[in-house]
Amino acid sequence: MATKEENSDTGVIQGRVEDVQELRRSHPTVIPARYVRDGNERPSPAPSPILPSMDVPVIDLSRLGSCSSKTPEMAKLAAACEGWGFFQVINHGVEHELLEEMEKLAREFFMLPLEEKEKYPMPPGGIQGYGHAFVFSEEQKLDWCNMFALGLAPAFVRKPELWPTNPPSFSETLEKYSYSIRRLCETLLGFIAESLGLRPSFFNEMFGEAVQAVRMNYYPPCSRPDLVLGLTPHSDGSALTVLQQDTASVGLQILKDGAWIPVHPIATALVVNVGDTLEVLTNGRYKSVEHRAVTNRESDRLSLVTFYSPSYEIELGPVPEMVNDKPCMYRRYNHGEYSRHYITNKLEGKKRLEFARIQTSL
Repeated sequence: MATKEENSDTGVIQGRVEDVQELRRSHPTVIPARYVRDGNERPSPAPSPILPSMDVPVIDLSRLGSCSSKTPEMAKLAAACEGWGFFQVINHGVEHELLEEMEKLAREFFMLPLEEKEKYPMPPGGIQGYGHAFVFSEEQKLDWCNMFALGLAPAFVRKPELWPTNPPSFSETLEKYSYSIRRLCETLLGFIAESLGLRPSFFNEMFGEAVQAVRMNYYPPCSRPDLVLGLTPHSDGSALTVLQQDTASVGLQILKDGAWIPVHPIATALVVNVGDTLEVLTNGRYKSVEHRAVTNRESDRLSLVTFYSPSYEIELGPVPEMVNDKPCMYRRYNHGEYSRHYITNKLEGKKRLEFARIQTSL
């Protein structure tokens, strides 16, 4: 591999980026300097016990299916979006067998020889393919993670040359999986709209031809999990993000009240979080939340993340109903413009949302 890699389209030079699985295989106890975090960024080696009251809310979708905005489960959904920005959803309608099969195939893909995975490369500064995303300089700290990302919808975001033929049923299963997750996102947006006092179809109609992408993250074991991060703290630029995580270890953490709270996997549940776009649309009532991934000394971890966003063509800004009784916090902007801003800047907390925030002078 060359010392430096440059994308001629973006001018991004990211330096030498090792494949983390290969690094772990060849030097199991070595942590290169680019992965070692500064002291204030390192995960706590001994997290304090989490009180039951600090568990991420669990929403039963079957209790929302025939209810109005005044029922307890709808109130619970509103409280989760407003107070947490995260929740786990059960009885979500996505077949358990499909979840298991997609997870199995994703793991099989990551276990392929490096030369096979490198047939689907993610270019420096790119966001689709196999490799490292959001790396823009040689000085930037790297995540202890390999990624494989694909655009799903609309058709023009797809890069067919990056869809793998090995495992043989990967692409066919991903089509079924992405369709089911898309239906779930549409359903959730309907209930979220109701929880805000809007008509159920409000967001789905506004979004037009919604944009959907998937990213699969593989976190190998790490001999010094206290020094590295699996994924840098950030909020998502999407409207909704749906995450499927395996149950082998706890890796996802969210920032709440100044503390990092682990999201303990629940079998068959999916994790849902509010993205920056929904924060803007609700004028800050429902907030996107910083989250990160930590690693484990003994266990690997796999997650499958779906990002669901409005059409690139639409203009976004706070919904008028969300501005009646409080100042407008965000300006109007083109969603495609914000998406370009998001993918061309490194992960850095919620800093990228400053793009849309109305700056007030003191």
